[in-house]
Formats: sequence, structure tokens, C-alpha cells
Amino acid sequence: MVVTLQEFSSNWPGTAFPGLKLVDEALKASSSSVVSADRHCKVRSGENGSTYVAYNIHVNGVLHCRVRYSQLLGLHEQIKKEYGSNVVPAFPPKKIFTLTPAEVEQRREQLEKYMQAVRQDPLLGTSEMFNSFLRKAQQETQQIPTEEVALDICLSNGQKVTVNILTSDQTEDVLEAVATKLDLSDDLVGYFSLFLIRESVDGGLTFVRKLQEFELPYVSITSLQSSEFQILLRKSYWDMAYDSDIMENRVSLNLLYAQTVSDIERGWILVNKDQHRQLKSLQEKGSKKEFIHLGQTLKYYGYIKFDPCITDFPEKGCHVIVSAGNNELNFHVKLPNEQMKEGSFKVTRMRCWRVTSSQVPITNGTTNPCSSSKCEVKLELAFEYLMSKDRLQWVTITSPQAIMMSICLQSMVDELMVKKSGGSIKKMLRKRHNGSIHRPDSQQAVKSPPLLDSPDPNREQIVKLSTKLSSVSLRGISASNLANDISGNDFHGNYAFEGIGDDDL
Repeated sequence: MVVTLQEFSSNWPGTAFPGLKLVDEALKASSSSVVSADRHCKVRSGENGSTYVAYNIHVNGVLHCRVRYSQLLGLHEQIKKEYGSNVVPAFPPKKIFTLTPAEVEQRREQLEKYMQAVRQDPLLGTSEMFNSFLRKAQQETQQIPTEEVALDICLSNGQKVTVNILTSDQTEDVLEAVATKLDLSDDLVGYFSLFLIRESVDGGLTFVRKLQEFELPYVSITSLQSSEFQILLRKSYWDMAYDSDIMENRVSLNLLYAQTVSDIERGWILVNKDQHRQLKSLQEKGSKKEFIHLGQTLKYYGYIKFDPCITDFPEKGCHVIVSAGNNELNFHVKLPNEQMKEGSFKVTRMRCWRVTSSQVPITNGTTNPCSSSKCEVKLELAFEYLMSKDRLQWVTITSPQAIMMSICLQSMVDELMVKKSGGSIKKMLRKRHNGSIHRPDSQQAVKSPPLLDSPDPNREQIVKLSTKLSSVSLRGISASNLANDISGNDFHGNYAFEGIGDDDL
């Protein structure tokens, strides 16, 4: 979740705020949050003609909701009443007199810290009280009334499943409706999630984010106002050992099979000619389990592949394709000398990571400060990696999908910790008893995907990284300001971090 707080005030219309303050971090929950403030203010009228200050909350740069200070204060009072004053972070106090520009900036910073603290807290950030507040605010902001609607959910094979829901149904409700439509067993629903994706004209697939508990899928997809965006059902775990849990069920087997075929066709899973012949033979025989078992032996099985981006590893300005899977981030790096190399960063060797956001001017030949029409958001994921026994280094990725990468890392850590404690990722979805979920009588089976196309013989081969790479620093953060300007809460500590020795590298 990217949260942007934007001040609107009648006292200084059009007055730019001081420098943009950014407080960005990956959270302990299975989501990421970046809180910041826009530079400009605007007048808004209340019901009685008065003006007030409003705050915009964004998710990955897209407006999620707009709320007033009084609404945030009401949320704070509810949380304090439910959980006690000792648990709830400090909230910016009320002001009797009109705020000065300096006080506006101070309140903005305080609200940034408050929203981050609440979202970061494992109890408050996952509470129904907090998430329902964001869902209600999202629906009110987008001015979408509560009514029955049909929503299309994409499957990996290109098929769409249409479910009848309410516009006010949250992510879990929609996932449950999809499972019912497909006749997916209740105890297997937790193995799947809904993802917001963008499909390009050439068929390319970009993962924008995993839909979270604080949003309404219908409102989220409708507010984007573009047919490029869709909601995709995909497995939500990383450890292929869990595949066996869902392969005994017809529907979940078909879902996993369709995803495997799709990933192969997109080139996300690497297949040579001999393996392709075997896969095609199994597909023609309808041997789905055997097809998946063979797929599990292939490189990058179960990975999510991100769009090309930029990294400072091993050198600044390198083009890279990042993939997430098997408890690692995999890099396919194009060096300045056009040489291609590959390297992997295990999540268990990441001491911490951080998502940062900034506004940069769109190239227009000027050096004027950012305005709402001449700026774009720059997202970076930086992680501190244990390169050798006593040497930690920062690696930075500049990508619009930085938050999705952070979500992937956190879900890997969560899964590792659950497995380490002897637990299970199985979960039963909360059942609704008020009749708001509308389940159609007809059930739709998952169709088999078409036969695999021949692999591309011209696909570039990747050269393995054979040497340890030199130390790099976090772009924009020197050793001095790391100590002075960055608080411990700005970073996402990794509970699965493990010490390693030189022999393990």
C-alpha cells in the first residue's frame, strides 16, 4: 500500500509546501506501505460552505481514498477504545486556531508517522477496525454505491470467471465467491490469492500488487478506468512442497496446471527442446500431475517475473530482469559491456529491506520543481545482503514494481517462519452470515490450456556469476545520514535472516 497524504486548505490556495518528506518502509504484515505528502494544496468545501483539509491515500500511485482529519481522529479514538492507550501511537492534536504553513507541514509529518505506525503494528494494522475504515473510505471516495455487480476474474489459461458480488465486498469475499464458482474446496482457498495485473497489447503480464484486505476489488479495478488492468487468480505460496496439498483436488489441480503451462509459454520457466517434447507429450495424454512434477524440476518454476528495471548491482545503472521465487530474488543483469550475468539473493541472507519513494520531474528540458502534471513517482527496493561472513552490502532496484517485490519477500519470510514453527499455511476463509455473498447455482470448471508452443531457439543464454561482486551503498543514503536520518522503523527487519560463512557463498 502506498499512502500519500495531501493537504487541502482554503487559507493558502496554490501555495506549495516545503520539500517533499517521504517516510517509506516495508511492513511486518504481508503488505508494504509508503507514506508521503504532495507539494500542493487545494480548496475543498464542506456541506455548510466551509473549507477543510483532506488527505489522499494512494495505493501504488493510484488514489485509494480521501479522508478528513476528523475521520482519522475518529478512527484513532475507536482504536484507542478497543486496544487501549498504551498500544495506540500518538495522534496529531487538534488545533483551535487556523494552521500556519509550518503547522500544516508538522501535522502532515505527524500523520505520516501515525499511519505508518498503525499499519506496521501486527495487531492494529491487521485489525478489522482499521481495514474496514480504509474500505469504507475507498468506496465513499470513488462514489460507488453498494449494489450487486458482475466481476470478471482471470485464470492463468486466459479463461475468465464471472462472479456476482456486491461493490462493497472485500478481497476475501471476492476470493470466496470465485472459489464457490469454481467448486474449489474451502480448505484449499487459502493457497490462492487475487492479484491486480496489467496486460499489455503484446500479451506481456505485469504484476501490480496482491489485493489486500483493506481494499474492495471491484472499486479498485473500476477506479483505474482502463481495460489493461485485470484481477488474476494465482497460487499464493512459494514452497513447491505445498503443491502436493492441492494436486489431489480436481479444481485446484487444474488451476496449478494452467498456471504452470502459462508460465512456460511466457518464458518464465526455462525449458530446453527435450523437456519441451516431454511436456507436450504429457499434455497430449492429459497427464496433468506428471506435467506439474516435471515442471517442478525446471528452472524458475513458481517464480514471478518482473518487468525490466535498473539496479546498482554489480554496477550502477545496470539493466536487470528480476524474478521472485524459491525464497530468493534472481537477477539477470546486463552489464555496460553488454555481457549478461545471473545471480541470486536468498531471502534468508537479507538482514532488512526498505522501499523508498520520491517524485522526480519528467524530462522536459527544465529544472523546475515537480508539479502534479510534470512529476512521476520513482520507487526503489533496497536490501542489505550478507555477502560474506562479516560483510553486509546494500543492493538497490529501481522499479515501479518495487512494492510488489517487497510483498513477495515478506510472504517468503512469513512462509519460512510458519514452516520453521511447524505450522501450516492452510486457512479457512471467514464465512459471511449476512447473505452479502451471492453464489450462483452454476459452477464453472477450469478448462485445459492449449498445447505448448515450441520454445524460442534464439532465447539468450544466461552466464552464471562466477565471482563475488564489490560492495555497493544504498543510493542517496551515505554512511553519515544512515546513522542520523534513518530510524530503525524505516527498515523491515527479517526474522528469517541467517548468518552464513564464506564457505556457503
